[in-house]
Order: sequence, then structure tokens, then C-alpha cells
Amino acid sequence: MSESSTATTDVKRLSVFKTYKLYVGGKFPRSESGRVYEVQDAKNNWLANAPLASRKDARDAVVVARKAFGGWSGATAYNRGQILYRIAEMLEGRREQFVREVGEAEGLSKSKAGAVVDAAIDRWVWYAGWTDKIAQIAGGGNPVAGPFFNLSTPEPTGVVAVLAPQESSFLGLVSTIAPVIATGNTVVVIASESAPLPALSLGEVLATSDLPGGVINILTGKASEIAPSLASHQDVNAIDLTGAGAGTDLARDLEIAAADNLKRVLRPSASTDWNAPQGTERLTTFLETKTVWHPTGSLGASGSAY
Repeated sequence: MSESSTATTDVKRLSVFKTYKLYVGGKFPRSESGRVYEVQDAKNNWLANAPLASRKDARDAVVVARKAFGGWSGATAYNRGQILYRIAEMLEGRREQFVREVGEAEGLSKSKAGAVVDAAIDRWVWYAGWTDKIAQIAGGGNPVAGPFFNLSTPEPTGVVAVLAPQESSFLGLVSTIAPVIATGNTVVVIASESAPLPALSLGEVLATSDLPGGVINILTGKASEIAPSLASHQDVNAIDLTGAGAGTDLARDLEIAAADNLKRVLRPSASTDWNAPQGTERLTTFLETKTVWHPTGSLGASGSAY
């Protein structure tokens, strides 16, 4: 072996650190402010720098979420189910990455982190199955006194802001955003401040899935800084305060701000077991009901309705 080749093999390779960015409008912009903050694991070891989103980033995310709403809400429920299932497929293919990131973020062993990731993937599949079925339990024909058909059908609320759970960086995140988009809404989500990396990696999955850009927009940073802009935003139709914490000043202030344009508000629960089976509450929370009256026709002497 020559001296030059020996020298080459002795050189230690520098690690290529990953640059995490926001996920807005199907793209990966840096924060408008250019700020970042350090993310640490459960043992306070440095993991990465995450973008520190600003209020302008939040407003920009609302703009693209509103643009995406028409196409997404207008898609067939079956098509939305296919896309949610495709996301689950892609998460399954990157399972090991998420197991590592969730384990580091939440201080879990590999086996426990694997169980969390598996539960999150299964939850995507579960909500994918509900897209074309929720109308059967949230709508239907209503009996009325008169010669009319009276039909109630569920429709998506619009743009929904979500404060993701702080303690459950991936399973809790999936449990809050999947039901929102399953029913045709678009979402702007503020990820867990202390453990944002699984959420940002989810953005990479979404960008390469069939999900249209703008349907899910992921911000990282301080909820206390970003959330007020979303709660008071006139083009945000609903807000999920889960990540604000029950009984906190932040949750109270956001609820007051949301009242300005009569946003639908999902208040945070004192304790939520994200591993528990999910019901349909989060599906129906962000649905509006449209009721249509239609005359059946004149009643003849025979009593026929036609």
C-alpha cells in the first residue's frame, strides 16, 4: 500500500448533520426570521437545530392552507382515504428512522419507541378508513312534519390550527392532525417545542406522498409566540388547544382570541392517553352540518307524496 493511500484511510470522516426546515405549502422553507433553537434528547444531549418559526411563518402557512382547502375538501372521501393510507405505507418504509427519533425525543427504549411508531402508523390507517364512513354517523335523513325531504350532511370546517401535544412527539401529533385532514380540512400544526424532530421528518414523508401541498403545514418553535397569531387569525376557522395544556393561561388566552371570529375550539384535556383506542370525537369536532330541505311534491287525494 502506498503512503498516499495509507494517509487517506487514516483521515476521519466528518458527519453530515441534517438541516431541519419547516414544512409549509409542500415545500421546506427556513423560518422567515432565520432563527433556530437547539433540540436536546431526554439526557440533554444536543440532537439538532430546529427552525424557530415566527408569526409571519404562521400567517404564510394559513395562506397556503386556505388555498389548498378547496381542492382537498372537494376531493372524494374515498380519494382522501387512499392518500392517508399512502402516508401510512411510507411511514412503514421509514419505520427505523422514526423509531430512532422518537426514542431520542422521548427517552424511550428501542422496543418502546417501536411500539409508539407502530401505533402511529396504525392510527393513520384507522383514520384513512373513516374518510368515506363518517358521513353515515354524522349525517342522514331527518323526519319532518310536512311534504319535504330533510337531509343533513357533514362538511369540513375549513382551516384548523392545531397545537400538538408536547409530551407525545409523534403518536400524539398523528392523533391530532389525521382526523382533521380525514374530514376534508386543512391544518397548520405547531409541533412539540421540546421534541420537534419527528414532526419535521413527517413533513418529508408528506412531501413525497400523494398529499397536496398546503393540506398539512408544520411549524416548530414556541407555541406561546406563534399560537396567538393563529388564534386571532380571521381566516382560521377552528383551533385545537391540546398542546396548550389544560387550565393554563395560554389556553385561556387563545380561547378568548379565538372567540373574535367564532372559531370552533377544542379545549385541552387534563390527561389524554394517546395509546388508547380513538373514537370519532376528533373527526366530528371539525365538521359543520349542512341541512337541505327539498319538497316531495303535492299531496294528491290518494295521499301519495308524488
